[in-house]
Amino acid sequence: MHRIKSLMIRQASKNVPESTGESQTPSEVSRVVQKDGLRDTPINPEAEQEIVDSIEKVYFNDESFDPVVHELEKLPQVLQLPMVEEYRDQLCRQQAVVSKKVADLILEKQSAYMQELQRVTELLDNLHIAKAVCTNGRRQLATAQQGFTAASLGLLANQRKRQLLIGLLKSLRTIKTLQRTDVRLSEMLEEEDFPGAIQLCLECQKAVSTFKHYTCISELNSKLQDTLEQIEEQLDLALSKTCKLFDTVHYTKVQTAYRLLGKTQTAMDQLHMHFTQAIHNTAFQVVLGYVELCAPSSETRFHKLQYAGLCTYVTVDSYIPCLADLCKALWEVMHSYRHTMAWHRNQDWGDTTADTSSSDNVDIASFDRSYVKKKLENGIGRIWQDVQQKVKTYILGTDLSHFKYDNFIFVLDIINRLMDVGDEFCGSQSEGLQESIRKQSLNYFKNYHRARMEELHMFLENELWELCPVRSNFSVLQLHEFKFLTVEIGPATGDSVTSPSDVTMADTGPALTRAATNPFESFLQEQEENSEDVLAANGYDSDGAEQSPYQEEDSDSDVAEELKRDFVDEQTGETPVRSISQESMHKKRSDSHSSLGKLNAPILANTTLNVIRLCGKYMQMMSVLKPIAFDVVQCMTQLFDYYLYAVYSSFSKENMYESTSLGLISNRLRTTLNRIQENLISQEPTGDSQGPAGLVDEKKEKLPCPHLSHLVDLNSSKGLYGTSERNVATESLVFLAELFEMLQSQLEAMIPATKKPFLQQFYSQVGNASDVTVPTTVSIAAEVRKPVYWMVAARALDYEQALQLMITVKWDVREIMSQHSSYVDVLVKEFERFSERLAEVGKRIRVPPAVSAVLWEHCIRLANRTLVEGFASARKCSTEGRALMQLDFQQFLIQLERLTNLRPIPDRDFVETYIKAYYLTENDMERWIKEHREYSSRQLNGLVNVCIGTHINKRAKQRLLSAIEDNEKQRR
Repeated sequence: MHRIKSLMIRQASKNVPESTGESQTPSEVSRVVQKDGLRDTPINPEAEQEIVDSIEKVYFNDESFDPVVHELEKLPQVLQLPMVEEYRDQLCRQQAVVSKKVADLILEKQSAYMQELQRVTELLDNLHIAKAVCTNGRRQLATAQQGFTAASLGLLANQRKRQLLIGLLKSLRTIKTLQRTDVRLSEMLEEEDFPGAIQLCLECQKAVSTFKHYTCISELNSKLQDTLEQIEEQLDLALSKTCKLFDTVHYTKVQTAYRLLGKTQTAMDQLHMHFTQAIHNTAFQVVLGYVELCAPSSETRFHKLQYAGLCTYVTVDSYIPCLADLCKALWEVMHSYRHTMAWHRNQDWGDTTADTSSSDNVDIASFDRSYVKKKLENGIGRIWQDVQQKVKTYILGTDLSHFKYDNFIFVLDIINRLMDVGDEFCGSQSEGLQESIRKQSLNYFKNYHRARMEELHMFLENELWELCPVRSNFSVLQLHEFKFLTVEIGPATGDSVTSPSDVTMADTGPALTRAATNPFESFLQEQEENSEDVLAANGYDSDGAEQSPYQEEDSDSDVAEELKRDFVDEQTGETPVRSISQESMHKKRSDSHSSLGKLNAPILANTTLNVIRLCGKYMQMMSVLKPIAFDVVQCMTQLFDYYLYAVYSSFSKENMYESTSLGLISNRLRTTLNRIQENLISQEPTGDSQGPAGLVDEKKEKLPCPHLSHLVDLNSSKGLYGTSERNVATESLVFLAELFEMLQSQLEAMIPATKKPFLQQFYSQVGNASDVTVPTTVSIAAEVRKPVYWMVAARALDYEQALQLMITVKWDVREIMSQHSSYVDVLVKEFERFSERLAEVGKRIRVPPAVSAVLWEHCIRLANRTLVEGFASARKCSTEGRALMQLDFQQFLIQLERLTNLRPIPDRDFVETYIKAYYLTENDMERWIKEHREYSSRQLNGLVNVCIGTHINKRAKQRLLSAIEDNEKQRR
């Protein structure tokens, strides 16, 4: 419809005369259209509707439709006028109908049109009024702008600009601060304030990202990144320093810094690497320092050597100080590691109470703690293995077999202390260290023990068996070699210790606990300060006046040092050259011996003291070197065995094959002597070393039997046939035995359980059913007294004189005698003289009751056998003669009991039984002979001969003599 309206307007405008200047009304337009195009238009509405319907729809759909072009395109190629005119008429009719329709519609809406036109006119007037109002308003606004608004808005604009400039100034100041941050960071790194430096660096990076739109900031970002990397390098260096000297504040800063970087696990990995490196560098630098210190100045290539090769250049003199410093330095590293573990353990406890706002942070922190804990627990074993390997390499780098004993023990003490540290550090048994020190110790101990045994052989052959004066309260614990036992003995009770058996030792050794101080710090000083004061004065005081060697003072500070050393060298056990002549010293000792018997000092020889020191040294070696403890125990028992054999062979050669019927040598003692002779005594000349290698090695383990020094006189009656020397020998042996008894529990605790049967065999033996288990060491040592003193008893009294007097006595008297025979008085006088001589010996040297008892027992037994031998010499004997024998013997017993306190009198039954046998019948006599094999054949024959003709006939004599021969055969 819009197109139709437009078409109608265009068509009407063409038909309106151009001269018409006024506008036409719709009715006028309708009339014009009717005049022009509807001349033949029918009036019928239906016809009009048909014409409208015949119009193509394209005329109503598109506003840009061009009807002229459309109609021209519809014309055929060949035009015919009638057809064209007809088509033109059709279009005209359609146009007329449409125009008419439009005109009708206009006429219908004319009133509305007029009203709208009126409104438009009014609107136009209103617009003119509004224009005038706006013009007046603009004019007034311009006036206001010039008077007020421009100034106010200028102030606001300036304020805004000021705020912008202030913000810019702050940014510039921040940029300036960022530019100067590297200086502050350097200062903080020098102060080791790593957490602050990292925090500052991270804040700067955050600020840089805020101001990255500034051109000057782009370079600062890369610079901060380089600075952060430099901080990490400095942090790694600071972390490495904690491996040698742990500082809680320093380590806290380092760990806080790594936590800020988010590299806690990396820090722990780096820390273990630094500990490994610290162990290597520390060991190398310590050894290198000593090698360069002792090497010629021309040698400068040591720093290029490997650690194992460097250890071979350590000299003997610097070996121990270097080892002590090496252990001390490595202990510092381990100590730092333990501090590190403690720090993290305490830190974990602190972290559990911290406020955690983020669950993610909690999970990360928990994972880091778990990682660190596991890493530290796994690393402690590796740290100790590295330490152990460094010390093991150092130990095996030098041959220790030629070291002095004290130096070698010092090495063992250091290594043992280090192994105790390792046990406490990580519970390690230090197998590597034990194996290395075991190799060195076996090599050293074989050489050392062989040298000591040869030294002992030399000492024994040169020993004069004179009393070595020691204090009356002497104890082995006062010796330097036994100082280590004082730690294991309970608190002092205040009583003086006079014998080893008075001391009770605990089984537990000293425990080395990890303390704040280095256990190797003053180790050298501790060893040097150990000394003892066990020897008594040598017979002179500071003024030259004589005094007792057994003085009771606790201090000998008033005695000159050179006099203290006149007896025993404390380090070697040897007897040094004396400052006073041997003769004058012997004289002074003899003059001062008058007071010795009043005291109860141990009876020791110089060699005894040397053996005691050796035992202490051996026990030191066992205490610090358990792997070869059993080998040391075996060698320690050899010291005692060789000493025992030397005492026996030196003082009882005359009785080596004495019959045991006299009780001089028990079966146990004989078995022990045979064992020692088989295992320890060489039966060949010293220089003979031919034979297979195995036999040669076995010969090297054996020593020749020591010979008694020719200066020792055992044949002088003035000295009671060497009673003083025998006393020193036997009692020093007993003292050694008591020492071994005291050390039994210690020795058993030091050797493996599988080796204890050897020690038990050394200490005890099981007898027959009637015997009990007895301590072999002490009892056998005491049993040596009997063969040693037998010859003294045999030569101290003149038994032959009494026997000759008994032969002259007539035993076939016919009346009971009331007076004893004269030989009894002679024999009693011999005992009185023996008692006086023994007392004289006691004035020079204390004679223990046990020794006195053995001497009296031997003399009495010999006297009783002399009596029996004299009774058996009688050719004829009456009943009254037997009564005289009993009278003589009873008188002898009465006088003997007056002289000695020995009870009961030994072998009393031996004499009385022989005298009473005279009264036995034939049958009883035969049975008695078979039961009493302790009598000799001569004594039994004499008994039978004197009985013939009285109550035994000659036929019974042959039977009795046959029984005597049977006894002799069985005795053999």
